Amino acid sequence: MASKQAARAAVTAAVPRPAVAAPIVKWVGGKTRLLPEIVARLPRRFGRYYEPFAGGAAVFFHLAPERAVISDRNPDLIATYKTVADDPDGVLRRLALHRDAHGEDHYYATRARWNDRSVAWTPLDRAAAFIYLNRTCYNGLWRVNRSGGFNVPMGRYKNPPICDVDGLHAAARVLRNAQIRCGDYAAAVADARPGDLVYFDPPYDPVTTTANFVSYTADAFGADDQRALAELVHALAARGVGVVLSNSDTPFIRSLYRGLRIDRVRCARAINCNADRRGEVDEVMVLGGFATRAAKRTSAARAAR
Repeated sequence: MASKQAARAAVTAAVPRPAVAAPIVKWVGGKTRLLPEIVARLPRRFGRYYEPFAGGAAVFFHLAPERAVISDRNPDLIATYKTVADDPDGVLRRLALHRDAHGEDHYYATRARWNDRSVAWTPLDRAAAFIYLNRTCYNGLWRVNRSGGFNVPMGRYKNPPICDVDGLHAAARVLRNAQIRCGDYAAAVADARPGDLVYFDPPYDPVTTTANFVSYTADAFGADDQRALAELVHALAARGVGVVLSNSDTPFIRSLYRGLRIDRVRCARAINCNADRRGEVDEVMVLGGFATRAAKRTSAARAAR
């Protein structure tokens, strides 16, 4: 009997477990480092999950919700997510070609082809090129100019993870449970109902005059956009939708969300031209609707330690 149990355990141990999903692209302001603070404040139960400023979608991939809506205004990012969900193996075959050819000549040739609007792409080729450029460019910084051209130089990586088989398949499994939308954040959450949960991760309010990075697309996200977003957050919370939002800890942002719960958190700054300034910075997490109950439980648990 003992030998049979040992044999079953050996077989079970030999079966590989599915990889945990994680972001498949690098993104400025990605929330991988802040995940413990975010997850600790989320409700334990909720209906449909929304992430309107998806970017790298770290929270979405971590939660792996059964019902979700992810959205972004970057059409190439959204097209990549849809293609990965539909055919991860097709994307991986093309990424393997990029991996084998990677070098300075190949990077800049791929970037030039990406920006050439006369070039016809298949969805698989374009998704693979997007992931390749993102994973091999400087700091994983997806930046476009006012004409929409990707203009980031090649990064100096010894062995960039261009073709991550397990990671892409894990992401594809989670993406298949989501509606993947391209467009405005307000439209993305228009059908959110009481009991649903929305996580907003907008372009941050700049803490200095030189810290304003909003070039994920050719559009900017200024003070008026922050005000419009705050109005929507208040409206969602008032009708019973759980809302969690991350932003800079500035007087302007605090004034916009007065009346909602505002927690200060510390987060590592991932990108700065001066390496000495890549330390921790203050951010805020705003909570509204039924999400505030989760935050109260978190505070109570920490106080009891």
